Amino acid sequence: MSNRPVRNMPILGAVVALAAGMLVALTPAPAHAAAGATLPFTSVEAEAATTTGSTVGPDHTQGTLASEASGRRAVRLNSGQRVEFTVPRAADAVNVAYNVPDGQSGSLDVYVNGAKLAKTLPVTSQYSYVDTGWIAGSRTHHFFANSRLLLDRNVQAGDKVAFQATGVQVTVDVADFEQAAAPATRPAGSVSVTDRGADPSGRGDSTQAFREAVSAARGGVVWIPPGEYRLTSALGGVQNVTLQGAGHWHSVVRSSRFIDQSSSAGNVHIKDFAVIGEVTERVDSQPDNFVNGSLGPNSSVSGMWLQHLKVGLWLTGNNDNLVVENNRILDTTADGLNLNGTAKGVRVRNNFLRNQGDDSLAMWSLNAPNTQSSFENNTISQPNLANGIAIYGGTDITVKDNLIADTNALGSGIAISNQKFLDPFHPLAGTITVSGNTLVRTGAMNPNWNHPMGALRVDSYDSAIEAQVRITGTTITDSPYSAFEFVSGSGRGYAARNITVDGATVTRTGTVVVQAETQGAATFRGVTATGVGSAGVYNCPYPSGSGPFTVTDGGGNSGWNSTWSDCSTWPEPGQGNPDPDPDRNLARGRPATATGSQDVYTPGRAVDGDANSYWESANHAFPQDLTVDLGSSQAVRRLVLKLPPQAVWQARTQTLSVQGSTDGSAYTTVLAARDYRFDPATGNTVTVNLPSGPGLRHLRLHVTGNTGWPAAQFSEVEAYLS
Repeated sequence: MSNRPVRNMPILGAVVALAAGMLVALTPAPAHAAAGATLPFTSVEAEAATTTGSTVGPDHTQGTLASEASGRRAVRLNSGQRVEFTVPRAADAVNVAYNVPDGQSGSLDVYVNGAKLAKTLPVTSQYSYVDTGWIAGSRTHHFFANSRLLLDRNVQAGDKVAFQATGVQVTVDVADFEQAAAPATRPAGSVSVTDRGADPSGRGDSTQAFREAVSAARGGVVWIPPGEYRLTSALGGVQNVTLQGAGHWHSVVRSSRFIDQSSSAGNVHIKDFAVIGEVTERVDSQPDNFVNGSLGPNSSVSGMWLQHLKVGLWLTGNNDNLVVENNRILDTTADGLNLNGTAKGVRVRNNFLRNQGDDSLAMWSLNAPNTQSSFENNTISQPNLANGIAIYGGTDITVKDNLIADTNALGSGIAISNQKFLDPFHPLAGTITVSGNTLVRTGAMNPNWNHPMGALRVDSYDSAIEAQVRITGTTITDSPYSAFEFVSGSGRGYAARNITVDGATVTRTGTVVVQAETQGAATFRGVTATGVGSAGVYNCPYPSGSGPFTVTDGGGNSGWNSTWSDCSTWPEPGQGNPDPDPDRNLARGRPATATGSQDVYTPGRAVDGDANSYWESANHAFPQDLTVDLGSSQAVRRLVLKLPPQAVWQARTQTLSVQGSTDGSAYTTVLAARDYRFDPATGNTVTVNLPSGPGLRHLRLHVTGNTGWPAAQFSEVEAYLS
């Protein structure tokens, strides 16, 4: 969620998996045998097809066309050029994700096995190139759109379907092939919207006919026959009724606002038709959504095609036990679905979402917490300004078995966050279960932070993470940056804790496996990594001195035991861990702890690079310890200890020893206790030379006396390799 407020599909045996660079059909599998939705179509990437055009990408750079493409690549066609797909399955319908230059429209000629069809596939930039200047870090985005076509003939696996540009440049991203179900028949006893005067040609305004049908069918079914129906305003007062179409390829409602109501008695069931809007920009003050508000308890939405809206479902009020399943949500300028507080027992499952302009699926616990709700077995592709799935607060939430690919700026694949946006907000509580999810090419450079966001992010943005966050069975592939990120995105250093990560597989991550940027702790068990670009762990909590982030090895981990060596720089994808600079202060910016502190003079002040700020221990309580975590084992040979250089800091002697540890538990004496004289006449600086020996990760100064003040004091503790 980049800014707030905004605001029965058949199982056909083929599932879709996002491999590196393409969508491929897999052998038939039981429903929900793996992450993602069980879908009635098979997708083929344009770059995997035969073309006379040119390939664009790969590219992850915000604002580029390729960065928003599935697999970060697509095929550009100039007039007369074509891309020819080998059909992966029996089909009679196709949907194509495409881009055309801003301000242009046209069509693609369609060929089946070399024969040109009378039909063409319309393409337009009308729904693309969205600007949201009020969202920090955004640029023009939402470059692609989707266009669908019934072929009026059957094609078989191995047949050829080609698309040829005519008069306008078209960049083709991916094509979805499916066998559209035949139109369903009218349910007995239903009230047809055409009986109430609805115009199935789409020319007349059918709003009043729909309203009358909904009123007349209370307790029954409103039937939407095959055809196109134009609605000019939203429906309200929808309760205790089923709205049913003949299938989303056959019954189409043209409306940017379908239901807008703040409350409902519930038992509303909406299924098997399409709602296609005309939303071309994101205007957060307008309810340009398929559902805006409440459907009431025990309702459902299934088998729908939702496209060109601001949000698919923006849900407030009572939506208890709502089920949203087997839908396609495409080309929204903001979220696909947002549970905007108060939701209880909501299940969002087996949906396909592509090309959202904000979070594809979100729970935002505003006004009241979302509780005991879940996002399960959804497939999400190409959210272009936020996250695939985002959980902002809430109690006992589940994110399970989802497949998410190709996030862009401001977005992770999954975000578990205490970012509140507005009050009253209800932070994460209870147990947050994140299980069995697959993330492909997720994570992005955040232009506001000027550093990357991980594929899976836990964010103590506005308050510490107090919930139990349980992350299990995660597969992360080809993340351009890090796999797991722990951050306080506001920069205020709230703790991210109570986190366990079990049984993860990380393959080809661009920088690190663990990106820890705030204080806190996480335990990792059975996390294996291959193809790590820079180092296993980046452990540099911010602000400096706020406290450490403790990475606990629970066993069974492999492939990521190194630590990024320099907190003053960000690892670049694939650069590897640089050799240590012998002249670099290894302690600067590292996590620092102490046995005690006086008032605001906290341990982090001793490693902040400012000789005028300082740490002071509890008074009259010797001995006192200051410990700095260097992040990895280092052969430290020299310490420089400082007090503020001003003359007001009179000369004094501190008695201390130097201790070291590799694990933060067992410490040995590196240098025995002795007196060190600090004198403003010589800069209040002391150099301590350490003997050769094994490396240490945790550096501890054990102070037993100070002639100038009844406490241990250091303004800077610096550590060097030479």
